[in-house]
Amino acid sequence: MTPIETIGMIAAVAMPFWNIPLIIKIWKRKSSEDISLVWVIGVWVCILLMFPSALTSQDLIFKSFGIVNTLLFTCVVIAVVKFRNR
Repeated sequence: MTPIETIGMIAAVAMPFWNIPLIIKIWKRKSSEDISLVWVIGVWVCILLMFPSALTSQDLIFKSFGIVNTLLFTCVVIAVVKFRNR
């Protein structure tokens, strides 16, 4: 792996972890009213539609990002839906 690919891999895996502070904030407040449900579902559907392409890609960076992003953004969706209308 070249240095550029290594940096790309680190960024691809690290970026979705920025969802964790949002999840924690929602969980602590027990509310997701300030987060657009349309936005969350729209982004999640796009991520899910890209996921098969990520899994079948020969590009390890895209594949890693697709897996980690799908898992962590699914956690965001769960938190938003769970704490909606509370």
